[in-house]
Amino acid sequence: MLDGKTVAITRSKDDAAEFIALAQQNGATPIPLPTIELVSKGEKIVDEFLESIKQYNPDYSVFMSSKAVKLLFDTAKQAGKFESLQLAVANTIVMSVGPKTTAALESEGIKVNHQPTTFSSVGVGEEFTSIHAVGKKIIIPRSGASTPFLKELLNKIGIDVLEIHLYDVCAFRDTTQWNGFRELFSQNKVDGVVFTSASSVRGFFDIMSKDYEPETLLDNLAKLSVVSIGPFTSDELKKFKVKNTVAEVHTVAGAFDAMKNTLTVA
Repeated sequence: MLDGKTVAITRSKDDAAEFIALAQQNGATPIPLPTIELVSKGEKIVDEFLESIKQYNPDYSVFMSSKAVKLLFDTAKQAGKFESLQLAVANTIVMSVGPKTTAALESEGIKVNHQPTTFSSVGVGEEFTSIHAVGKKIIIPRSGASTPFLKELLNKIGIDVLEIHLYDVCAFRDTTQWNGFRELFSQNKVDGVVFTSASSVRGFFDIMSKDYEPETLLDNLAKLSVVSIGPFTSDELKKFKVKNTVAEVHTVAGAFDAMKNTLTVA
């Protein structure tokens, strides 16, 4: 149990529902921190995706986040092109990075054919290796802030990859929701922070550096438990010289378990 502990996660309240429930079940006080916001590229993303499917004729479509699924399908509904998008995706073999993304696809009437056992870019690479997809073509609709790692990994396996950037990411602009966290953080009353993406790390430092000197910010972070949801998030934290524990399972539940372990040991 984490009775009396205060733990934050770099997600909005809506996106942090699972984390909040886990924290409360374990007697901890959760703080959601909306760190990044998505800036959609507008209705053109649907036309670009449909045109790419037509021209590129991919064998597989790969979805790396539930956000990408929701944004693409919601935009298609607004543009009156939902059925066209649904049919275009259904005509490919669909892979989802993990259970949340699979659920998002299924809610749009899309059957998911493959989901890796490790919910990450590495897991997607392993899945494609196991199904012998050399020479196949893949389309990946995702964030413009994504690293080139997955594309490079699949290229090495012998797979042709086309990425469509649906949205960009920027630091969350309305930081009034951070006021309570700032106050507790200044008093060293925060016990841990879970970082959920490389973008959220950059957003966190962008927001917090407006109120703290770099040295103070790092000193305060060093006093608490910092958990990264996966290796890319961990690498980004290292760039800011922040020691962190990487979750063994790259999910919110896995990150919470890692937080629980570090705080229990502490």
